[in-house]
Amino acid sequence: MTTTNGTPANGRPTRRLGVLDIGSNTVHLAVVDAAYGARPVQAAGARTVVRIMRYLEPDGSLSPDGVAAMLDAVDTAMVLARESSVDEMLPMATSALREATNGPDVLAAISERVGRSVQVLSGEEEARLTFLAARRWHGWAAGRLLVLDIGGGSLEIASGVDEEPDLAASVPLGAGRMTMAYLPGDPPDPADVDALREHVRATLAPTAEAFGRLPRRDHVVATSKTFRSLARLAGMQHEVVGPDERWRMRRSQLADWVPRLARLTAEGRTALPGVTPERTVQIVAGGVVAVETMRALGVDEVEICPWALREGAILRRLDHI
Repeated sequence: MTTTNGTPANGRPTRRLGVLDIGSNTVHLAVVDAAYGARPVQAAGARTVVRIMRYLEPDGSLSPDGVAAMLDAVDTAMVLARESSVDEMLPMATSALREATNGPDVLAAISERVGRSVQVLSGEEEARLTFLAARRWHGWAAGRLLVLDIGGGSLEIASGVDEEPDLAASVPLGAGRMTMAYLPGDPPDPADVDALREHVRATLAPTAEAFGRLPRRDHVVATSKTFRSLARLAGMQHEVVGPDERWRMRRSQLADWVPRLARLTAEGRTALPGVTPERTVQIVAGGVVAVETMRALGVDEVEICPWALREGAILRRLDHI
């Protein structure tokens, strides 16, 4: 509970933070009231689907239409930020803009609109912030965590017993990237799905070997919209304290669903539970990456964590206030 002067009832001063997450699929603003040592409470949010991958030119640059779509999405977010009286903006960009050849110019235009420089996260930084969020959500009792996160451009994996993981890695196996590279058909050709599966296995092998040298994890959690969508389709709810829905998903359940998803058109998949219109095009690739990641790491079941990169960024900022 917060008093009218911005000080919560427990006496801790609050800050209204705006976390602007410029990802491969969406531009997402989360406005939260946050205080050191307290759970962040979302006050408002805005989300625009951009799907940067479809705007990439052969030279690796973002097309003029893509730049316009990106800036329009940022402008929409900033309108809400001003209406919400945000005290501090935390803008961050992930793999798509990090890798675009004209990324610096686009980031400069975004920074001008936001009023401060955009933090461009490396893949490892993404993995570490997501791990921090999962650790705080699940607590110390969860023991050694293994955290999986499938984004539009990359897959992040991290493992450890503390708030900083012992090992964090980013692999270019995002659902959007893999859809563009391997699954052009609608529905995709079975041979293309097989080719994607082999690519994921080969790409993951060195990373899986590195994580295999760590002590065995106690709990495996997955974050991100892709995993949440897949769990609502192929997983099962389980009871927890509090009102939040919580899901678990076994690899066998997901592996059974992926071929069925691949036989449907993108439009047909929207009739399925958990498959939203903005994810339907890339859900097959996301499912393949999820199954093969779990297989490579010897994971039979994951629990879906509702906190991810944005929450990690908020928590890290609060730790420094």
